[in-house]
Amino acid sequence: MPESAAPDIVLASVRQPGETGSSDIHIARGIVTRITAAEERPDGARDLAGVRVVDLAGRYVIPGLWDEHVHMTQWAMAANRIDVSRAASAGDAVDVVRSSIPAIRGNGRTDTDDAGTVPTLVGVGFRDAIWADEPSLAMLDAATQGAPVALISHDLHCVWLNSAAAVRHGVSVDGSGLLREEPAFVLTRELGRLPDAVVDAWVDEAARKAAARGVVGIVDFEMTWNREVWLRRVGGGFGSLRVEAGVYPEHLERARREAMRTGQDIPGGNGLLRVGPLKVLIDGSLNTRTAYCVDPYPHGGRGLLTVSETELVELLVRAREAGFVPAVHAIGDAANQVALNAFEAAGIAGRIEHAQFVRQEDFARFGRLGLVASVQPAHALDDRDAADANWGDRTDRAFPLRSLLAAGATLAFGSDAPVAPLDPWTAMSAAATRSALDGRGPWHPEQAITREEALAASSRGRRRIQVGDPADIAVLDDDPLRVSDEVFASMPVAATLVAGRFTYGGGSV
Repeated sequence: MPESAAPDIVLASVRQPGETGSSDIHIARGIVTRITAAEERPDGARDLAGVRVVDLAGRYVIPGLWDEHVHMTQWAMAANRIDVSRAASAGDAVDVVRSSIPAIRGNGRTDTDDAGTVPTLVGVGFRDAIWADEPSLAMLDAATQGAPVALISHDLHCVWLNSAAAVRHGVSVDGSGLLREEPAFVLTRELGRLPDAVVDAWVDEAARKAAARGVVGIVDFEMTWNREVWLRRVGGGFGSLRVEAGVYPEHLERARREAMRTGQDIPGGNGLLRVGPLKVLIDGSLNTRTAYCVDPYPHGGRGLLTVSETELVELLVRAREAGFVPAVHAIGDAANQVALNAFEAAGIAGRIEHAQFVRQEDFARFGRLGLVASVQPAHALDDRDAADANWGDRTDRAFPLRSLLAAGATLAFGSDAPVAPLDPWTAMSAAATRSALDGRGPWHPEQAITREEALAASSRGRRRIQVGDPADIAVLDDDPLRVSDEVFASMPVAATLVAGRFTYGGGSV
């Protein structure tokens, strides 16, 4: 019995999507034990053999939703940083920073405050791939009044900083003020060094908001040794979500020594924590034009391959021997080719994270190799202009959900938060409509999938609640298969349960 499971309970008078008749779902020790017709229950019963009955009045229930790719600490921090995501140019971003400095200094929302030094002000979310102007060190310096400022791109692969921040953090930048890839990752981690109590409170708040959207679990790919972080949070009362904490190659040997394996319950995790996959980054991103591609970008270069195919094969073999499922970050079509080659050579199944751009001849290999395509459908809409600008007439195979599914790949949806919001309904809506419902027409609608397929991709393949399932359940106010596109995108969630325990809405349904 999971330590996090609640006392036995009956969810009464519920329907599953597409149904008209009501059922009662019986839950014991965190597991669905029976599903019975509602009319079999004594009319008005509030207690069955000492088991609590919660009347859900005909609401709809679905398997609880997962976000398969999150940077949880970064997501929680993003809500407490300068938001530059709406900036349409470098000049716009600078204006946002200029206007934000007095307010942020006034309310104490800063990222560091050591020994009385001027705090580094951090912004998040910029997308310079489609800006007509270019970021520069000089323009950020002119706007920031000597305060150290660092802006993290929406995809986390780039940091734009001013001279004061460069000096403070001991990094060298050219006239652009930009750091990319590994130097950007290092600085991003440094900017996140805050008191544990502060970050943990922000994470708890973010997790509660996720539970309010029907989320029961996340795969956390925060770029650090994450096990003790999550044990601390659970020990401090965290209980909103299940968490699978990823491991990075620099920590694989430590994980192996400590007999950790993907899927293993972590002792002391209250039944909520498991060891996640081994995360391997082999290329960059579209926004930074570092995704590794077969054809050159319009401004030159094919992006970056940060791990060679030979090195990747060796790493996947080590993962196989250590009991880890590899999760290989591959965005460009050349990077996906390298990842597929390596999975085949290593003789191991696993996940390709993102799979944003795939050669036509490579689709069938996803199914043949038994791979999971861990994808983020909202990125297709956020990045459509950048994709059109950089991948040109080849975007019929960009963010290719239908092609991947047709090839036999297993789809697993996520957000890559803070790159996109941690809200599975945003992802599922993007997958089913290929539209942000903002007046623009669908983008490559031939790559859309159905709502049923999208729900399965957000719930680890569980299309319906069945006997024997963990009682990880989302309760909805309407049938997700029948509501309008607009309602589906912001689907009202009445309650969420993890192992039969209400993590949201238990007192109000």
